[in-house]
Order: sequence, then structure tokens, then C-alpha cells
Amino acid sequence: MSQTTLVLLGAGSSSRFKSSVKKQWLYSGALPLWLHVAQHFEATGLFAEIIVVSSDEEIHYMKHFADYTFVTGGDSRQASLTHALEEVDTDYVMVSDIARCCVPEEMIVRILNAREEAACIVPALPVTDTLYMDGAPIDREKVRIIQTPQLSVTNILRKALDTEMLFTDESSAIAALGETVRFVEGSPLAHKLTTQSDLEKLGCLHPPTAANLVGFGIDIHPFEEGKTMKLCGITIDVDYGFKAHSDGDVAIHALIDALLGAAGMGDIGELYPDTDVAYAGADSAKMLEDTVRRIRAYGLEIGNVDMTIMAQAPKLQPYKAKMRTTLASLLGIAPNRVNIKATTAEKLGFVGRKEGVTVHAVANLTYFNWKQYLNNGKES
Repeated sequence: MSQTTLVLLGAGSSSRFKSSVKKQWLYSGALPLWLHVAQHFEATGLFAEIIVVSSDEEIHYMKHFADYTFVTGGDSRQASLTHALEEVDTDYVMVSDIARCCVPEEMIVRILNAREEAACIVPALPVTDTLYMDGAPIDREKVRIIQTPQLSVTNILRKALDTEMLFTDESSAIAALGETVRFVEGSPLAHKLTTQSDLEKLGCLHPPTAANLVGFGIDIHPFEEGKTMKLCGITIDVDYGFKAHSDGDVAIHALIDALLGAAGMGDIGELYPDTDVAYAGADSAKMLEDTVRRIRAYGLEIGNVDMTIMAQAPKLQPYKAKMRTTLASLLGIAPNRVNIKATTAEKLGFVGRKEGVTVHAVANLTYFNWKQYLNNGKES
């Protein structure tokens, strides 16, 4: 059995990537980057366990993709790794960054094969360019470019990180402890994804799949006298609204469920539960904006939406144009990609008795095509 646990770090904000899409959620084929990396390491068969470190919000979604051990990250790389080490019970731990997404298998094997030679095994590359420091040249033969993954003796790494001093990698922490660090040959293929220009250097990544994702949502709310009616993000001029924990915008609620359904993110009750006082009287338009943020951050794009509002009352024809433009603005898409249909229930059922409204919504998502984005120089 393997003596090594793999820890993949991905709790950062991707601020240097400068995109609404988090780099760990760029898709290679049908796989988000973090899963592409995890499956690559898993396929070697060299690890007892794989731990993925990310934010709570992302972990909720990641669990829909794979059955790894997920750990909530901290405020720094070091804090995130410290959290992960609480779950490690093997003698050795290999730590890599999800952004280091094209690590060759032979490099992984080379690192593991040297595990008994030092407290930390580090892949490194020589420097081929002339270097200056403080205006003077330095001997490039004494300089190395340090990469990940790095392999450490688990107990030594725990001890090395138990300090207020912050380190940028495991080797620095272990060296500061006075323990041995050994370099092995790295690989130029193991380039780290930091900025958008780095995507051009990552040959292991493929364009995202062209598949479409379709989701369906439905919501129902009864009327309540004396409330303001909000529908599709606008105010309807009647003297009653919807009985609900939030503002009761039944159309936006159905639309959120359609979007979440297409993305495989669960439902509105999971993200914005009606048992949470934070959402008492909440503006549904704000919840829709947050849903759109999540969808885009996770590498998906909104194609179009379509909904049918079933209402015997109020009459909605005068409001449909404003509904369309309002939803289009909230979704960040063109108005022609938002379709709203209104119909009555022919006086049948609770809708026909003018007791409430039901809305059916359908949403279509596609994957953010970062390859096309690189060519065009802008996000769609």
C-alpha cells in the first residue's frame, strides 16, 4: 500500500488570473481543471489518498463531481496546507498546486523515488538566462527555479509549518527548520497557471466541450394581501404580493432553479434556504445575481432562458418588455436571449381561482471557451 497522500491546493482567489472565471474551474474537455489534475495524479496509482483543498462554497459543488477528501482552505497557502495535514495519516505527503496542471508522470515518479534521501524532495529547473540582483550579475549556476509537487516527511512538515513565519512552499519551511532538502530534475512542462497568458504554455489542456447543459425550474407562491408584488425583478402595480420567506419573486425563483439544474448545483433551497434569517424578505434579484456569479466563476456561460408564467391575475402583458430587459441585465445576456410567456389557467385550479402564480423556467448553459477567449482577447 502507498505511504503517500497527495494534497492539491486550490483555495486561492485567482486574483492574478483577472477573469470572472476562477482558473481552477476552466474546463479541459468535460473536466474542470481541478478534477483534470486530480484524475491525472490518481491514474498513477501511487497515492493512498487524495485531498483537495478549496473554499467552502466550491467544495459544496466539487462534491458533485468526485469522491475525494475535501478540506476547507485558510487565509494563506500555509494555513490551507496545515488544515489538510490534519487529514493525513501516511508517512509522506506530496503537495501540489491545482494551478500546476501539466505535471508529467515521470516527474512524479522521480520525486517519489527519492523520498528516503531527504526530509523534502523538490523538483527544480536550472536558470538559462543571465541574472542580476541589485544591479550586479549573479552566478546563475547557483540559482534554481523551484516547482511543485514537493514531497515531504509528514511529521517534519507539520513541525515546520507550526510557526508564525509564512513560507511560500514546503521546502522553505523545512529548510528553515534545519532539515535536509534534495533537488531532483523538474520539468518545463510543469508550468504553473498564474495569468491568462500562461494558458498558451499548457499543452496538456484541451478546449472545453461544446456540450449544452439544460435545466428546468418550477416555483409556486400564493398571494398575500398588503405586500408589494415583485415578478421578474420588477414591481407589479397591484395591492397584493406573494406569501414567501423572501420577497417571493416566483419567476426569479423558478429561473434560479433552472440555472442551478443546468449547472448541477442543486436547488435554490440549498443555496438560499428559507430557514435562514439572512434571506427573510430578501431581494430575489440579488439572489439571481449571486447565482449568475457562481455559474460564471465555475466556468459556465448562460446561453438563453425561457419561462412561462401561469397567472389568472394580475394581467402581465403590459410588463413583459420590462421583465425581459430586467432579467437580461441581471443575467448579463442580450434581451433576445430571454423569453417570457404569460398565460392563464382558464380559471382552473388555484391559479384559475386567482389564489397564486406558478412559473416554469428553462435555462441553457455552455462552457466558457477560454481558447476562443485567448484568440479574441475578451470574455463573451
